[in-house]
Amino acid sequence: MTVKVLFVCKQNAGRSQMSEALFLRAAGGRHEAESAGTEPARQVHPEVVEVMRELGVDLAGRKPRRLSDELGRWADVVVTMGCGDACPVIPGRRYLDWDLPDPAGQTRERVREIRDDIARRVEELARS
Repeated sequence: MTVKVLFVCKQNAGRSQMSEALFLRAAGGRHEAESAGTEPARQVHPEVVEVMRELGVDLAGRKPRRLSDELGRWADVVVTMGCGDACPVIPGRRYLDWDLPDPAGQTRERVREIRDDIARRVEELARS
C-alpha cells in the first residue's frame, strides 16, 4: 500500500524540504511525499542546499510552497516540525511531531547533524 506523507514546517525552506527528499529516496518509489510551509520563504536555505548536495540531492531549484487544505487532505501521514498551532489538524490522519531545530543560519556542521537526524527518522518512517 502506498502511503502519502506530508512534511510541514514554518518556511518549507529547510527541515521539510530535506525530509521530503530523503523520504522519497528511502522509500524507493513505494510511498509518496510532499512538503509545505505555513509561512513559505522565497527559497530553500543556501546552507540546506549545500549539505544536501553532499548526498547527491539537489534542492537548489525547489521553491517553498504554502500549506493548503488540499495538501492536508492528500496526506495519510502529516509530519510537523516547528510550525506550532499553524500546522494542520485534519481528522483521520496520522500525525507525527518531530522536534528538530531550524537549520536557517546554522553552521554547515550543525545543518549536517540536522540532515542526518532527519535521514534516520525518514528511513524508520519509510520502513513502518
